[in-house]
Amino acid sequence: MNIETIGTWAGEVYKALETADTHTLGLKLLKKVTKLKKDELMAAFGWLGREGKIVLTTDDEEIVAKLAD
Repeated sequence: MNIETIGTWAGEVYKALETADTHTLGLKLLKKVTKLKKDELMAAFGWLGREGKIVLTTDDEEIVAKLAD
């Protein structure tokens, strides 16, 4: 895993959220859509969170990612 790879994963997550109707997806659906593993998604969340592009919450014990306003 290197910084370029994490950036690529972040781009995949961002694109998935951007195309979702509500710009919101749960962890399970993000895994399915992006075909990334949980640890890869967590790295992407860190990247996007640091850039202020997503907001993470929990809903029924699942992590939910939403594009920041």
